[in-house]
Amino acid sequence: MKAIGYLVSQGITEQDSLVDIELPMPVAAGRDLLIKVNAISVNPVDTKVRQRAQPENGKYKVLGWDAVGEVVAVGEQVEFYQPGDRVWYAGDLTRQGTNAEYHLVDERIVGHAPKSLSDGEAAAMPLTTITAWEVLFDRLGIQQKSVNGGTSKPEQVLVIGAAGGVGSIIVQLAVKLTDAVVIGTASRAESQQWVKDRGADFVIDHRQPLNEELKRIGLDTVSHVVSLNGTDQHFDAIVESIAPQGKLALIDDPETPLDIMKLKMKSVSLHWEFMYTRSMFNTPDIAKQRDLLNEVAGLIDAAEIKTTRGEHFGPINAENLKRAHLAVESGTVIGKIVLEGF
Repeated sequence: MKAIGYLVSQGITEQDSLVDIELPMPVAAGRDLLIKVNAISVNPVDTKVRQRAQPENGKYKVLGWDAVGEVVAVGEQVEFYQPGDRVWYAGDLTRQGTNAEYHLVDERIVGHAPKSLSDGEAAAMPLTTITAWEVLFDRLGIQQKSVNGGTSKPEQVLVIGAAGGVGSIIVQLAVKLTDAVVIGTASRAESQQWVKDRGADFVIDHRQPLNEELKRIGLDTVSHVVSLNGTDQHFDAIVESIAPQGKLALIDDPETPLDIMKLKMKSVSLHWEFMYTRSMFNTPDIAKQRDLLNEVAGLIDAAEIKTTRGEHFGPINAENLKRAHLAVESGTVIGKIVLEGF
């Protein structure tokens, strides 16, 4: 089968940083599904793994985790899927990735793909959807709207870096599923408009002092902060702007260590989100990722949530993936870059 991989971890501008290769066809066993990959997207984690993870000697490492495709075979323990099902998922960091014609994935982290989206539109979303859902509801404990129509206590969610892949879906989930005031940050006119189009109540500029920007929209503090990038740069402003007993969640890798003692006086709780935790450690609740992907697919098909697809970079090959990695590393991508077909 066709695939794209690398033998040496290096910068994306190197000629063989990603190369087109041929690999044996995988075989489904146990709880695995064998997926014919139709479309993928590229995430910051792809670029970080390429830069940091050296493959075993003589073996190609295949990156990529987001995928939309068709189930072509199932392992003997599979319960929820059968050949012909169209699915979406974000994979497992400890296994080979989705930059290949065929891919194995545990059924417990796979959902039925939204019927109303094309493969490319759907491929933009699994990893960021899982991350966003887990940040809002598993880590921060944001209250979802009451099923009986009652209102929850006032909450405010500040999303730093709201125009990226994760931010684009966090904003939408918070707007649709909670009563919280949603504030997104973005610095450029086009990225600010993107966040507004995803339903944020307010959009502020993270290049300006956050406390001043919040006061500009009538808020002294916020109850919850989601920091998606540049956490070390914004940390002091976050400490100043978060309410006493507030909650802070982050997903990035701060280059400068955070002085978490600054959170003590306000009794602020700190939460890390890493969407691969459940699959890496085979946690008892691993199937929650299947459930949330199915729930969000329903929201998409009900026209409650929009795709976060940004640019389409063409077919899945080494040349186009190198372009995508370079774009992601630039830090200026709005939404998600997708590739489709081999």
